[in-house]
Amino acid sequence: MALCLEARQLGCERDDRWLFEGLDIDVKGGDIWRVDGPNGSGKTTLLKILAGQLADYSGTLRWQGNPLHRARAHFAANLLYLGHAPGVSAGLTPLENLAWYQALHGERGSEAQREAALSTMGLEGLEDVPAGRLSAGQQRRVALARLSLTPRALWILDEPFTAIDHAGVAALETQIAAHAQAGGAVVMTTHHTLNIAHPLCHIALG
Repeated sequence: MALCLEARQLGCERDDRWLFEGLDIDVKGGDIWRVDGPNGSGKTTLLKILAGQLADYSGTLRWQGNPLHRARAHFAANLLYLGHAPGVSAGLTPLENLAWYQALHGERGSEAQREAALSTMGLEGLEDVPAGRLSAGQQRRVALARLSLTPRALWILDEPFTAIDHAGVAALETQIAAHAQAGGAVVMTTHHTLNIAHPLCHIALG
């Protein structure tokens, strides 16, 4: 079956206020979805729900035709979720951060693969520098190196362009477009004006 994450009548209430409700979404292979809306409209909350990080919502989620709670292991094996924070340990080097991430997910990989992933994000020469000494943009790129290190069909990305420079932005846009063109899917929030030669789908909140 083709890649598909299906949401029906999705809603989330916070402090007696609906952030959003009645959302119907079909994320399929080849899709790039952009979630738009003002601050506080629920963009991050929606991404966390779609990534299976939050259970406090109304409506239903299905993965490959099955209720998400019954297909969680298969869903997790196909998902790469990057939150708003880079999720990088300051005391570890970029190479060690990637090795830790792979070990956490039961994956094996070589140092050469991790070096290549960091090189893709323009981090040559910084592989062994403690991440706490890197700039915010460099730390973000360490996290983004996971995109090429660990193949996943579905990328859910919260503000992936935050703090990275023009060259990093262009490289990431190319990577996102290539992922979709290869049959993967991307759901993301961003304040960045995208320059991607690929059709975009939109979810407007607020």
